[in-house]
Amino acid sequence: MESGWSREEMAKKAVEDIKDGYSINLGIGIPTLVADYIPKNIKVMLQSENGLLGMGPFPTKEQVDADLINAGKQTITESLGASYFSSAESFAMIRGQHIDLTILGAMEVSANGDLASWMVPGKLVKGMGGAMDLVASAKKVIVLMQHTDKKGNCKLVKECSLPLTGPKCVSKVITNLGVFEIHGGEFVPLELAPGVSNPPLP
Repeated sequence: MESGWSREEMAKKAVEDIKDGYSINLGIGIPTLVADYIPKNIKVMLQSENGLLGMGPFPTKEQVDADLINAGKQTITESLGASYFSSAESFAMIRGQHIDLTILGAMEVSANGDLASWMVPGKLVKGMGGAMDLVASAKKVIVLMQHTDKKGNCKLVKECSLPLTGPKCVSKVITNLGVFEIHGGEFVPLELAPGVSNPPLP
């Protein structure tokens, strides 16, 4: 299997969809890396559903504050103008469609834009978290993930076999092998990673 882009290179690709003035929610995993690559000339506010608007990049060792965490329990920094609020206010912000873009990981994405990102039947899970609200309410949803699972199965599928987080909500998928838009029930390659010529697609 071709390896393609690194996690960091995938995060940089996601930055290309970020526009000045956006409010953005980043899911756990690879999407959290996006915060480190947003250009300083683009002013955005990163929102965390546990009650923070204005997340900054990951902290250096000297900057770590154990009380300042994102929804994935990772330590973070705050940007100028950051604000704190309750989970109720945070989800009112999300459900009120005030999030312009959410970037999150997935286990499967279907050719119709369906998203499965929260559980595998028979395995213990903590819950869906805020993903269901985010994909139902954000103005644009991008998935950032590895192209295949640990067994080598393609995570871009014709139909999801896992429980859905949301139907027909994903517009773009960025994997280690390429960038794909979803149009007319198909994954349309926009760009392939160097050395990748024929990525597996359903």
